[in-house]
Amino acid sequence: MIIPTYNEAQNIEGVTKRIFAAVPNANILVIDDSSPDGTAQIVRELMKDNSSLDIRVRSGKQGLGSAYRFGFREAISSGATALIEMDADLSHEPESLPALLSAADGGADLVIGSRYIAGGRSPGLSPSRLALSRGGNIYANIALGIGVRDATSGFRVYRPDLIEKINLDTVSADGYGFQIEMVFRSRLLGATISEVAIVFHQRTQGVSKMSNDIVKEAMTLCTVWGVQRRVRQLKGLRGDFVPYHKDQSSIKDAIIGAIRPN
Repeated sequence: MIIPTYNEAQNIEGVTKRIFAAVPNANILVIDDSSPDGTAQIVRELMKDNSSLDIRVRSGKQGLGSAYRFGFREAISSGATALIEMDADLSHEPESLPALLSAADGGADLVIGSRYIAGGRSPGLSPSRLALSRGGNIYANIALGIGVRDATSGFRVYRPDLIEKINLDTVSADGYGFQIEMVFRSRLLGATISEVAIVFHQRTQGVSKMSNDIVKEAMTLCTVWGVQRRVRQLKGLRGDFVPYHKDQSSIKDAIIGAIRPN
Protein backbone atom coordinates (compact mmCIF):
# COMPACT_ATOMS: atom_id res chain seq x y z
CA MET A 1 0.00 0.00 0.00
CA ILE A 2 1.37 3.37 -1.06
CA ILE A 3 0.11 6.34 0.93
CA PRO A 4 1.33 9.83 -0.03
CA THR A 5 1.21 12.31 2.84
CA TYR A 6 1.56 16.02 3.39
CA ASN A 7 0.39 17.33 6.76
CA GLU A 8 -1.59 14.21 7.73
CA ALA A 9 -0.49 13.99 11.38
CA GLN A 10 -4.12 13.91 12.51
CA ASN A 11 -5.02 10.95 10.27
CA ILE A 12 -1.98 8.75 9.71
CA GLU A 13 -2.23 6.59 12.82
CA GLY A 14 -5.92 5.93 12.34
CA VAL A 15 -5.63 5.02 8.68
CA THR A 16 -2.70 2.62 9.20
CA LYS A 17 -4.45 0.84 12.08
CA ARG A 18 -7.61 0.35 10.05
CA ILE A 19 -5.64 -0.90 7.03
CA PHE A 20 -3.87 -3.57 9.07
CA ALA A 21 -7.19 -4.58 10.64
CA ALA A 22 -8.74 -5.01 7.17
CA VAL A 23 -5.70 -6.63 5.50
CA PRO A 24 -3.38 -8.07 8.18
CA ASN A 25 -0.69 -9.11 5.67
CA ALA A 26 -0.46 -5.66 4.06
CA ASN A 27 2.76 -3.71 3.78
CA ILE A 28 2.34 0.06 3.96
CA LEU A 29 4.80 2.50 2.42
CA VAL A 30 4.22 6.13 3.37
CA ILE A 31 5.66 8.72 0.97
CA ASP A 32 5.92 11.94 2.94
CA ASP A 33 6.88 15.26 1.35
CA SER A 34 8.56 16.70 4.45
CA SER A 35 5.29 17.51 6.22
CA PRO A 36 5.88 20.38 8.65
CA ASP A 37 3.20 19.02 11.02
CA GLY A 38 5.29 16.00 12.09
CA THR A 39 3.58 13.28 10.03
CA ALA A 40 6.90 11.48 9.45
CA GLN A 41 7.75 11.43 13.16
CA ILE A 42 4.42 9.78 13.97
CA VAL A 43 5.01 7.12 11.31
CA ARG A 44 8.50 6.40 12.68
CA GLU A 45 7.03 5.88 16.15
CA LEU A 46 4.44 3.48 14.75
CA MET A 47 7.17 1.61 12.87
CA LYS A 48 8.80 0.62 16.16
CA ASP A 49 5.92 -1.81 16.78
CA ASN A 50 5.19 -2.83 13.18
CA SER A 51 7.76 -4.08 10.69
CA SER A 52 5.15 -3.95 7.89
CA LEU A 53 5.10 -0.14 7.99
CA ASP A 54 7.80 1.92 6.29
CA ILE A 55 8.35 5.51 5.18
CA ARG A 56 10.30 7.52 2.63
CA VAL A 57 10.65 11.25 3.25
CA ARG A 58 11.22 13.45 0.21
CA SER A 59 12.45 17.03 0.16
CA GLY A 60 9.63 19.51 -0.34
CA LYS A 61 6.11 19.16 -1.68
CA GLN A 62 6.47 17.31 -5.00
CA GLY A 63 2.89 16.30 -5.74
CA LEU A 64 0.60 13.28 -5.69
CA GLY A 65 1.54 11.81 -9.07
CA SER A 66 5.23 12.10 -8.28
CA ALA A 67 4.69 10.36 -4.94
CA TYR A 68 2.88 7.43 -6.55
CA ARG A 69 5.49 7.03 -9.28
CA PHE A 70 8.18 6.96 -6.62
CA GLY A 71 6.19 4.54 -4.48
CA PHE A 72 5.40 2.20 -7.39
CA ARG A 73 9.10 1.83 -8.15
CA GLU A 74 9.95 1.19 -4.51
CA ALA A 75 7.17 -1.39 -4.10
CA ILE A 76 7.99 -3.28 -7.29
CA SER A 77 11.66 -3.48 -6.36
CA SER A 78 10.65 -4.98 -3.00
CA GLY A 79 8.62 -7.75 -4.69
CA ALA A 80 5.09 -6.46 -4.06
CA THR A 81 2.32 -8.66 -5.48
CA ALA A 82 -0.23 -5.84 -5.70
CA LEU A 83 0.13 -2.05 -5.69
CA ILE A 84 -2.58 -0.18 -3.81
CA GLU A 85 -3.32 3.54 -3.88
CA MET A 86 -5.20 5.08 -1.01
CA ASP A 87 -5.59 8.55 0.52
CA ALA A 88 -4.32 9.15 4.03
CA ASP A 89 -7.29 11.25 5.14
CA LEU A 90 -9.76 8.36 5.64
CA SER A 91 -11.95 9.51 2.76
CA HIS A 92 -11.45 5.92 1.56
CA GLU A 93 -12.67 3.21 3.89
CA PRO A 94 -9.91 0.65 4.55
CA GLU A 95 -12.66 -1.91 5.15
CA SER A 96 -13.29 -1.88 1.37
CA LEU A 97 -9.80 -3.18 0.64
CA PRO A 98 -10.70 -6.91 0.66
CA ALA A 99 -13.33 -6.32 -2.06
CA LEU A 100 -10.82 -4.46 -4.26
CA LEU A 101 -8.16 -7.13 -3.75
CA SER A 102 -10.70 -9.86 -4.52
CA ALA A 103 -11.42 -8.23 -7.88
CA ALA A 104 -7.68 -8.18 -8.61
CA ASP A 105 -7.43 -11.85 -7.65
CA GLY A 106 -10.29 -12.47 -10.08
CA GLY A 107 -8.19 -11.30 -13.02
CA ALA A 108 -8.44 -7.51 -13.18
CA ASP A 109 -5.21 -5.67 -13.98
CA LEU A 110 -6.57 -2.46 -12.47
CA VAL A 111 -9.33 -2.24 -9.87
CA ILE A 112 -10.89 1.15 -9.15
CA GLY A 113 -12.88 1.97 -6.05
CA SER A 114 -15.81 3.75 -7.66
CA ARG A 115 -18.27 6.30 -6.29
CA TYR A 116 -20.30 6.35 -9.49
CA ILE A 117 -21.47 2.78 -10.01
CA ALA A 118 -24.37 1.04 -8.28
CA GLY A 119 -23.68 0.93 -4.55
CA GLY A 120 -21.11 3.74 -4.63
CA ARG A 121 -21.76 6.91 -2.64
CA SER A 122 -20.21 10.25 -1.64
CA PRO A 123 -22.12 11.30 1.49
CA GLY A 124 -21.47 14.81 2.69
CA LEU A 125 -19.80 15.97 -0.51
CA SER A 126 -20.82 19.53 -1.35
CA PRO A 127 -22.97 19.97 -4.49
CA SER A 128 -20.21 22.02 -6.17
CA ARG A 129 -17.51 19.42 -5.42
CA LEU A 130 -19.81 16.60 -6.56
CA ALA A 131 -20.62 18.44 -9.80
CA LEU A 132 -16.91 19.06 -10.43
CA SER A 133 -16.05 15.41 -9.87
CA ARG A 134 -18.90 14.00 -11.95
CA GLY A 135 -18.33 16.55 -14.68
CA GLY A 136 -14.63 15.75 -14.85
CA ASN A 137 -15.34 12.05 -15.17
CA ILE A 138 -17.94 12.57 -17.88
CA TYR A 139 -15.53 14.76 -19.85
CA ALA A 140 -12.68 12.25 -19.47
CA ASN A 141 -14.90 9.48 -20.82
CA ILE A 142 -16.06 11.55 -23.79
CA ALA A 143 -12.54 12.71 -24.64
CA LEU A 144 -10.71 9.44 -24.05
CA GLY A 145 -13.26 6.66 -24.45
CA ILE A 146 -11.95 4.89 -21.36
CA GLY A 147 -15.27 3.37 -20.32
CA VAL A 148 -14.72 3.97 -16.59
CA ARG A 149 -17.26 5.72 -14.38
CA ASP A 150 -14.78 7.00 -11.78
CA ALA A 151 -11.46 7.65 -13.51
CA THR A 152 -10.45 10.26 -10.91
CA SER A 153 -10.73 7.90 -7.94
CA GLY A 154 -7.54 7.59 -5.92
CA PHE A 155 -8.54 4.29 -4.31
CA ARG A 156 -7.31 1.49 -6.57
CA VAL A 157 -5.26 -1.68 -7.00
CA TYR A 158 -2.76 -2.31 -9.81
CA ARG A 159 -1.07 -5.51 -10.84
CA PRO A 160 2.70 -4.83 -10.81
CA ASP A 161 3.14 -6.13 -14.37
CA LEU A 162 0.72 -3.47 -15.64
CA ILE A 163 2.74 -0.71 -13.97
CA GLU A 164 5.91 -2.17 -15.49
CA LYS A 165 4.35 -1.95 -18.97
CA ILE A 166 3.57 1.73 -18.43
CA ASN A 167 6.71 3.84 -18.79
CA LEU A 168 6.48 5.87 -15.59
CA ASP A 169 9.18 8.21 -16.91
CA THR A 170 6.64 9.52 -19.43
CA VAL A 171 3.86 10.00 -16.87
CA SER A 172 4.07 13.46 -15.34
CA ALA A 173 0.53 14.53 -14.41
CA ASP A 174 -0.51 15.09 -10.80
CA GLY A 175 -3.80 14.93 -8.91
CA TYR A 176 -6.87 14.22 -11.07
CA GLY A 177 -4.66 14.25 -14.16
CA PHE A 178 -2.44 11.46 -12.87
CA GLN A 179 -5.36 9.19 -12.03
CA ILE A 180 -7.00 9.78 -15.43
CA GLU A 181 -3.75 9.29 -17.31
CA MET A 182 -3.06 5.98 -15.59
CA VAL A 183 -6.52 4.70 -16.56
CA PHE A 184 -6.05 5.92 -20.14
CA ARG A 185 -2.61 4.34 -20.43
CA SER A 186 -3.95 1.09 -18.95
CA ARG A 187 -6.80 1.05 -21.49
CA LEU A 188 -4.37 1.69 -24.36
CA LEU A 189 -2.39 -1.35 -23.22
CA GLY A 190 -5.51 -3.54 -23.28
CA ALA A 191 -5.65 -3.97 -19.51
CA THR A 192 -8.68 -5.48 -17.81
CA ILE A 193 -10.21 -2.73 -15.66
CA SER A 194 -12.82 -3.40 -12.98
CA GLU A 195 -14.77 -1.01 -10.75
CA VAL A 196 -15.89 -1.86 -7.22
CA ALA A 197 -18.42 0.29 -5.38
CA ILE A 198 -17.06 2.31 -2.46
CA VAL A 199 -18.24 5.01 -0.07
CA PHE A 200 -16.19 8.20 -0.32
CA HIS A 201 -16.20 10.39 2.78
CA GLN A 202 -15.34 14.04 3.22
CA ARG A 203 -12.19 14.38 5.30
CA THR A 204 -12.89 15.34 8.92
CA GLN A 205 -9.31 16.21 9.90
CA GLY A 206 -6.73 18.31 8.07
CA VAL A 207 -7.01 20.37 4.89
CA SER A 208 -7.94 19.17 1.39
CA LYS A 209 -5.14 19.29 -1.22
CA MET A 210 -7.59 19.90 -4.10
CA SER A 211 -6.98 23.13 -6.01
CA ASN A 212 -8.12 24.87 -9.18
CA ASP A 213 -4.70 24.28 -10.73
CA ILE A 214 -5.05 20.51 -10.30
CA VAL A 215 -8.45 20.55 -12.01
CA LYS A 216 -7.20 22.79 -14.84
CA GLU A 217 -4.21 20.51 -15.43
CA ALA A 218 -6.44 17.46 -15.66
CA MET A 219 -8.90 19.03 -18.10
CA THR A 220 -6.12 20.44 -20.29
CA LEU A 221 -4.34 17.11 -20.50
CA CYS A 222 -7.61 15.26 -21.20
CA THR A 223 -8.26 17.61 -24.11
CA VAL A 224 -4.81 17.06 -25.63
CA TRP A 225 -4.97 13.29 -25.11
CA GLY A 226 -8.43 13.27 -26.66
CA VAL A 227 -7.14 15.10 -29.74
CA GLN A 228 -4.28 12.63 -30.04
CA ARG A 229 -6.69 9.72 -29.76
CA ARG A 230 -9.18 11.15 -32.28
CA VAL A 231 -6.51 11.97 -34.87
CA ARG A 232 -5.17 8.42 -34.60
CA GLN A 233 -8.69 7.05 -35.10
CA LEU A 234 -9.17 9.17 -38.21
CA LYS A 235 -5.82 7.95 -39.53
CA GLY A 236 -6.86 4.35 -38.89
CA LEU A 237 -4.01 3.78 -36.45
CA ARG A 238 -4.27 1.20 -33.68
CA GLY A 239 -2.10 0.17 -30.77
CA ASP A 240 -0.34 1.93 -27.95
CA PHE A 241 1.17 5.39 -28.07
CA VAL A 242 2.65 7.69 -25.46
CA PRO A 243 0.15 10.42 -24.55
CA TYR A 244 1.39 13.98 -24.33
CA HIS A 245 2.81 14.95 -20.96
CA LYS A 246 3.56 18.37 -19.60
CA ASP A 247 7.35 17.96 -19.77
CA GLN A 248 7.28 17.71 -23.57
CA SER A 249 8.34 20.76 -25.56
CA SER A 250 5.13 21.26 -27.51
CA ILE A 251 1.61 19.92 -27.85
CA LYS A 252 1.95 20.03 -31.64
CA ASP A 253 5.00 17.74 -31.60
CA ALA A 254 3.17 15.34 -29.26
CA ILE A 255 0.20 15.08 -31.61
CA ILE A 256 2.46 14.58 -34.64
CA GLY A 257 4.34 11.88 -32.73
CA ALA A 258 1.10 10.12 -31.79
CA ILE A 259 -0.01 9.74 -35.42
CA ARG A 260 3.24 8.31 -36.72
CA PRO A 261 2.78 4.60 -37.46
CA ASN A 262 4.17 2.33 -34.74
